[in-house]
Amino acid sequence: MAVNGGDRPLFTYLGPLQPRLGNAVYANTGALSPLLNDPDLQTIGIGTRILLGGGEGYVAWEGTQHFPLQKRLPNRAPVGPAATVALIGAAKKMDAHWVRGCYFKGYGPSMMRGGGIPIPILNEDILMRCAVKDEELVAPVVDFSIPRRVRPTFGLVSYAQLKSGRLTLDGQTVRTAPLASVYLSSQVALDLKQRIESGEFELTAAITPLPTDTRFMPQDALGTQLNRL
Repeated sequence: MAVNGGDRPLFTYLGPLQPRLGNAVYANTGALSPLLNDPDLQTIGIGTRILLGGGEGYVAWEGTQHFPLQKRLPNRAPVGPAATVALIGAAKKMDAHWVRGCYFKGYGPSMMRGGGIPIPILNEDILMRCAVKDEELVAPVVDFSIPRRVRPTFGLVSYAQLKSGRLTLDGQTVRTAPLASVYLSSQVALDLKQRIESGEFELTAAITPLPTDTRFMPQDALGTQLNRL
């Protein structure tokens, strides 16, 4: 989750951040997120069939900044950015309702699309992970006003706090808002459920697991290594 502790507005990939902790923006949908329901990637892997933009797609590979070795809570939920996935799908089979262009003031254009990943309940452990609640999931509060890669945080807050619309930082009440629509995300989940029940959408087992031992390598460290070659 991003905040701005500085004295001027910031225009970021999460949207505008008002100065002096004027607002807070978070990107994840919490308990609705497939990667938080399957934190150890027991069912999500390369070749998993998914719903992408209203059409069928697949998990193609690990995503940008894939970091499954992130520190975790006792319930295995990560305390920061962790596993990510790269997705692929046929654009001509997608629905414009679930694929929309957008523009972040002062930052630039982007695209938003709805995606759903089915998680088959194969054992009790997977069931327990899928039953996780927003109160049991956390996100770091990162101050984007600090101009360096590793920024200080205000600690961890639960997704229940974030979704309440308010939280308290340094004794100050801060408004919170999601970048992803929680309502539309629930509609994607319902759509996927109905397609599975009707036989329109068939589950597929992953061809191979996603890596679970990938270490995050920051760009400055990568540049240093390349210079040594």
